[in-house]
Amino acid sequence: MAFKEYKRLNLSQIAKEVLTDWESNHSFKKSIDLRQGAPKFVFYEGPPSANGMPGIHHVMARSIKDIFCRYKTLKGFQVQRKAGWDTHGLPIELSVEKELGITKEDIGKSISVKDYNKACKKAVMRYTDVWNNLTKKMGYWVDMENPYITYKPKYIESVWWLLKNLFEKGLIYKGYTIQPYSPKAGTGLSSHELNQPGTYQDVTDTTVTAQFNAIKNTLPKSLKNYDSVHFLAWTTTPWTLPSNTALTVGPKIKYTIVSTFNQYTKTPIHVVLAKNLVSKVLSNSFFKVEKKEELKLETNAKNKIPYFVNNTFLGSDLIGVQYEQLWSEAPLPYKNAENAFRIIGGDFVTTEDGTGIVHTAPTFGADDAKVAKEANPEIPPMLIYDENQQLVPLVDLQGRFRPELGELGGKYVKNEYYSSTEKKPEKSVDVEIAIKLKEENKAFKVEKYVHSYPNCWRTDKPILYYPLDSWFIKVTEKKEALIKLNESINWKPKSTGDGRFGNWLANANDWNLSRSRYWGIPLPIWRSEDSKETIIIGSVEELKNEIAKSISLGFMKEDPFHSFEINNMDESNYDSIDLHKNIVDKIVLASSSGQKMFRESDLIDVWFDSGSMPYAQWHYPFENKEMIDDNIAFPADYIAEGVDQTRGWFYTLHAISSMVFDSISYKNVISNGLVLDKNGQKMSKRLGNAVDPFKTIEEFGPDATRWYMISNANPWDNLKFDVEGIEESKRKFFGTLYNVYSFFTLYANIDNFNYQEKEIENSEKSELDRWIISELNSLIFEVDKYYSEYEPTKAARSISKFVQLYLSNWYVRLSRRRFWKGSYEKDKISAYQTLYTCLIEIAKISSPIAPFYMDRLYCDLTSNSRFNSFKSVHLEDFPISKNKLIDTELQKKIRKAQTICSLVLSLRKKEKIKVRQPLSKVMIPYSSKNEKLQFEQISELIKSEVNVKEIELISNSSGILVKKVKPNFKSLGPKFGKLLTPIAEKIKLLEISDIEKIENGDTISLIVNDNPIVINPNDVEVISEDIKGWLVASENNITVALDVQLNNELVNEGIARELVNRIQNHRKEIGLLVTDKIILNIQRDNIIEKAIFENREYIMNETLSVKLNIEDSINRGIEINFDNIETKLNIEKK
Repeated sequence: MAFKEYKRLNLSQIAKEVLTDWESNHSFKKSIDLRQGAPKFVFYEGPPSANGMPGIHHVMARSIKDIFCRYKTLKGFQVQRKAGWDTHGLPIELSVEKELGITKEDIGKSISVKDYNKACKKAVMRYTDVWNNLTKKMGYWVDMENPYITYKPKYIESVWWLLKNLFEKGLIYKGYTIQPYSPKAGTGLSSHELNQPGTYQDVTDTTVTAQFNAIKNTLPKSLKNYDSVHFLAWTTTPWTLPSNTALTVGPKIKYTIVSTFNQYTKTPIHVVLAKNLVSKVLSNSFFKVEKKEELKLETNAKNKIPYFVNNTFLGSDLIGVQYEQLWSEAPLPYKNAENAFRIIGGDFVTTEDGTGIVHTAPTFGADDAKVAKEANPEIPPMLIYDENQQLVPLVDLQGRFRPELGELGGKYVKNEYYSSTEKKPEKSVDVEIAIKLKEENKAFKVEKYVHSYPNCWRTDKPILYYPLDSWFIKVTEKKEALIKLNESINWKPKSTGDGRFGNWLANANDWNLSRSRYWGIPLPIWRSEDSKETIIIGSVEELKNEIAKSISLGFMKEDPFHSFEINNMDESNYDSIDLHKNIVDKIVLASSSGQKMFRESDLIDVWFDSGSMPYAQWHYPFENKEMIDDNIAFPADYIAEGVDQTRGWFYTLHAISSMVFDSISYKNVISNGLVLDKNGQKMSKRLGNAVDPFKTIEEFGPDATRWYMISNANPWDNLKFDVEGIEESKRKFFGTLYNVYSFFTLYANIDNFNYQEKEIENSEKSELDRWIISELNSLIFEVDKYYSEYEPTKAARSISKFVQLYLSNWYVRLSRRRFWKGSYEKDKISAYQTLYTCLIEIAKISSPIAPFYMDRLYCDLTSNSRFNSFKSVHLEDFPISKNKLIDTELQKKIRKAQTICSLVLSLRKKEKIKVRQPLSKVMIPYSSKNEKLQFEQISELIKSEVNVKEIELISNSSGILVKKVKPNFKSLGPKFGKLLTPIAEKIKLLEISDIEKIENGDTISLIVNDNPIVINPNDVEVISEDIKGWLVASENNITVALDVQLNNELVNEGIARELVNRIQNHRKEIGLLVTDKIILNIQRDNIIEKAIFENREYIMNETLSVKLNIEDSINRGIEINFDNIETKLNIEKK
């Protein structure tokens, strides 16, 4: 038997083969079964909606989830993870309406609620196969066979139980309030929906500074001498002006009356506004005059309009003043109209913008409604009776003006509400209103204004603030508990928990639970017609019992759930019923006083559905009570979703668990950043920059895709996704690891190594073996720590650094000769065992991020060794770092060697001197006896690596290398300001003893202008001056000086090394094995002949030549060209 060898690396093909192995071996199930009885690690899957296609960002999100579930499994935990589907809400309803060519208003008319819900149920799982396919292909292990589905009766029953719990605690109430409302979706929205990313957008709207004409006999004495007094109020929503019933001023704000002319009608007017805003409001077209006599309007239209500032007074003087209703075609409020159209006081009024007088329409603003209600007497809202004698505002639920508004009647208040089949007017109603007000001398200023306005998160159309009768959860009453519990959650990053989420909790409003839609979980509340009696249902059993009472009173003829058996938890029993709107709306219950009770028609917010999943996925409390009550599956140890879920799923999970169970629902949470395109733009089909996850995985393989995403940026940072980055990860990390494995298998198979020999003690191994084993165990410790702290990016980068810098570029390269030279004895066996150990441990610790390739690597290694192993790396235990194998001094020493080599090689590159060209000497200064000893121990290694003949170690104090210090102005400037210049001068004069302190990481103290100053190592830069004929470089307190002068002997050896390189390449080209002996024939050349003469033995040993001939002419062979040398060579297999 031998280790499996590959012709090339194909990550996509490997993933397909490994996926087949997982499925045939039931690897995921085994990973859970194997940990039976072990401590549990609880993970919650945030449910996606399966009526949309997955994108590349889902690969990122699901990788972050998968990594820690796999890691915890390796650490010995049992990690059960149940998939879920979010099946209700606007995304599904809107897509179905589009498919059916209907709007919300058609439901119950041209299509029954039953048929509509049937269409929604069918559509909701449309892309489950696509999602499941992506889940498998990207290697996300989650139980897709038994998912929780939010439309299932068991799930709904658990949600009803939670709602009843909140209701009985007095945390659910009904209120008539001004709420965010989406006319295009036909439903109210909660505050967390209104704060989803992208809802607030910059828009350019027509704004109006309206003139409200005062009723003279209500003015205070200070204003009664003025004719035609107008109050100026600015609004960005002119469509609300017909609903104005009050103006609000700040009682303590100073106001003034200004005499001027209306810029549109040229009519003389006196306008009232905040004193501090006069120059801002009367700008551009106006200019101030100092005397009233100068108030003259020039007939030339280009001339500016004069204004004169009169007396000043407080806002409190204006309270109670009445004014004429602004919109002449508007009706009066349905009651107490005599109390409308007057000035009231409000503390929220400011002089930051506008006029300092706020247009107040209580039907369309929460602050407006509040201040109007607090006024004495109360300001009535602009509500009127419709044709059904129901009170309604002047704008209907579709966002259109009612017919009572004359010319405006039937028009949408926002042009965005017109459908593609409706003719959109050239002028919006805002423009129409502005024009009419101009003509009627009621508009002081009309202009365009850019501001931020909220859109519906699903329809992407503007919302309105609208008066609605809704059910609320009293979050404000439990706010302190939510904030306190949040302090115990480990947020990644912490700033999200303290900032974004913490601030959201601190400012949380009561949760608007009601949704006036059709496909969702019905609100299980029934009320009598006089609203005096209310019942809330918390289970199907309760509902059946109440139905039985109703039937006995003759309110219902039959039980729609007659086939349902109480206490029978079989799926078939629950599948026999439907708890959706089209069924439960027909159920009439009986109150305790014998009155009929009808269900409140609303559905609940779909975010409550998903926030209920910790309990509803187990059908709690009707089944699996121990999962929650005994904390077996609650709270979650870990969840992860996009940062937008701070106002979505993260919030609703936290709110429900806090209010129902007085507990957190998750202990650790990663809030993922966005996946943007390579230019930092959001991906979308419209922009053409969306990335197909299936094509990406097919081309690059899931491992490279996952590794790139995780290693490129922290999960909580935005990722600029670039397929070239995946290719780079594939080449640099996986390509390097593959090459190391290929190197190992090539020689291991030649020597028949399969780890049958006894493990060689670490103390008996070579220094190089002990070093890489030390680095490996340090890596295991480091990566274990990073995973445990939910830092996958740091873990990936540490592994990548080890594989590329330490294992491949250093250990394998320096050990190469040990593998292909010499007999199969202790040193060679040690090298094999060491490299095998590195590879298999890398496979284990990398498997959470790259599950496919690491499984293949693990299986390829274990299949030909004596160790007892599993059929998958994901059934293994995470390696334990062995402290006794970590030699920190050895690691420091080798890392110094790496630094020295890196410096020398950089100097070679700078001078364009090839590494194959030997150089005579490197000088390295040391600062202590211990450092000198370290340099002596690694000198042979350095000479071999950088191809120099001699290393000369010199003391820092020898004076041969002159070191200087440069000030780091970026560091010093912010700290010392004006003292920077004298400090910089002092630094330039530092003694060698001070420089050594800095190089050792110590601080130094200076006195500058009688001020004590402490200089840190990062405040300066230590540099070394070049010596004639030498090049000098420094890094990490290590300096090297390289002699770059060449003699004939060095030049000839360089030629010999170049020749060996060409011969070795040709050996590969003609298919020789690494063990094949050859006869080497080289065509005579004066320069090369001398080089061969001086280095004959070296050339023959390196190329396994038994004979080397110099021929005058070679007919068959290959041409060799380098360094002005032109010759031919021919190889014959011996």
